[in-house]
Amino acid sequence: QVQLVESGGGLVQAGGSLRLSCAASGRTFSSYAMGWFRQAPGKEREFVAAISNSGRSTYYTASAKGRFTISRDNAKNTVYLQMNSLKPEDTAVYYCAADLTWGGPSASSWQYDYWGQGTQVTVSS
Repeated sequence: QVQLVESGGGLVQAGGSLRLSCAASGRTFSSYAMGWFRQAPGKEREFVAAISNSGRSTYYTASAKGRFTISRDNAKNTVYLQMNSLKPEDTAVYYCAADLTWGGPSASSWQYDYWGQGTQVTVSS
């Protein structure tokens, strides 16, 4: 069993930055890959970024590349999503997820075994 708790969401103006955190507990954090997904109102959940268990490999959706950075601190059992140059279309509930099976970064939501409760990010224009 893995518990994931996101934090760091909030309201920010377009062009601003936020850093999301996801604290994990329950299993050896350094053994599993992590991902960030988001879901806007009326839309399906979509992949944002993922990081391998070691942190050496990352993967981003096209809209996040160059603006968002995923990282992890295995000593703190935490994964981060630094979001810069935010746009109104980034407004969504952001979820972190843990993939206990495949150690590499994955964009497929079905591959993830555990999910956090989500944190709201609202970007005003």
